[in-house]
Amino acid sequence: MLATLLNIAFYASTALTLAIILLSPSRYTASSSAQQDESGKSKATVQILVLGDIGRSPRMQYHALSVAKGGGQVDLIGYHESEVHPEIVSHPRISIVALPPHPNCLQTSNKLLFLLFGPLKVLFQIGCLWWILAYRTKPAQWLLVQNPPSIPTLAISSLVCLLRKTNLLIDWHNFGYTILALKLGDTHPLVRLSQRYEKFFGRFATAHICVTNAMATVLKRDFGLHAPVLPLHDRPADHFQPIPDQSTRNAFLLSLPQTAEPLRALVKTNRLRVLVSSTSWTADEDFSVLIDALCRYSALAAQEGDLPSVLAIITGKGPQKEMYLMRIKELEAAGKLERVTIRTAWLSMEDYARLLASASLGVSLHTSSSGVDLPMKVVDMFGAGLPVVGWNRFEAWPELVTEGVNGRGFGSAEELLGHLVELFGDDAQLEKLRDGARRESTRRWDGEWNPVAGRLLGLY
Repeated sequence: MLATLLNIAFYASTALTLAIILLSPSRYTASSSAQQDESGKSKATVQILVLGDIGRSPRMQYHALSVAKGGGQVDLIGYHESEVHPEIVSHPRISIVALPPHPNCLQTSNKLLFLLFGPLKVLFQIGCLWWILAYRTKPAQWLLVQNPPSIPTLAISSLVCLLRKTNLLIDWHNFGYTILALKLGDTHPLVRLSQRYEKFFGRFATAHICVTNAMATVLKRDFGLHAPVLPLHDRPADHFQPIPDQSTRNAFLLSLPQTAEPLRALVKTNRLRVLVSSTSWTADEDFSVLIDALCRYSALAAQEGDLPSVLAIITGKGPQKEMYLMRIKELEAAGKLERVTIRTAWLSMEDYARLLASASLGVSLHTSSSGVDLPMKVVDMFGAGLPVVGWNRFEAWPELVTEGVNGRGFGSAEELLGHLVELFGDDAQLEKLRDGARRESTRRWDGEWNPVAGRLLGLY
């Protein structure tokens, strides 16, 4: 315990000292942010900041690739913890600037310790962000910031942009205060403070982009933003593509260790359906809904005999994963998943795309803390031509899924069970949704990005 406290004191004092030193005006030098291409024409220089793992931030990676394709120069700033898109690593106009990882001793799921460690973690991040944005990287014309997380990103970014005369562009994926409310409750003072903080610093941006029309409405109406607010819907990247041929899908599934064993026994009889769900194993996705529905499905399949078995592949990492894995193991031991096999996987970007294209049905458990954001996983599923069933009890859902055309919504384990029974028991209905998902797969990122963000940045 003493060692932990000493570590905390060390990192806190280091971060505070670093912040004080770096705030010294004598260390700050500004320079022209404009660069030129071979023809002498000026091109955009863009810093893209995500206070998270770059590899698990696909939208920010897509931003970087789009800027680079348009001739711009990109510094992609964030934690470099997992694999990023191969084109980003090899692209000559994209540089990855890794943020130093925060100390493990400041990570906790305990509510009281979270309140204690939170400010210390923020102090550490403040020092790291200021060092990267104000000193290690050159000034840019634009700083594109992912929100959330909001604290301390928006405050530091606003100050750096003011000093460097950089245009601040906020990409609103959700609201930080609504996510914080999942842990602390809507009425907690820190949640209210976070909301005021987000609204205040949001007004310093030159422009805003956001993931839904509903979110744009909230930003204009409730946040009082006067700068342009442009909806930019998520679309899949090019590596998400449908695989029309069933034999090719089966061959890929047989090549994966997580799927090969059950497939070898059942794929020849066509009495198996492959269900895929991607989750961050956090509180905003109630994974028990899917587990409950699969248990009930197993009982029905064993009783009626006409329903196919289900292989459920769950991808992703997160804090609640071990808790759910233990629960699944207990259900398997009790015989509650006799006709259902659940496997977890962490795949490369390419294998994940092929898994989606090879599966029978995708499931989204994203519940939306704000009601106006949308799950990127559904976009990827559509890109691979995979129909989706997803939690639909939030306002923005119809902007993504057309009910009965490319997917279906549910609001309980009972509704999800009904969809599984109906779709897995009737190939025609499942194929109808797959046709809709394939049509949706033709809508791609570049077609959405170029006339919105590309035009704003002066690239298109």
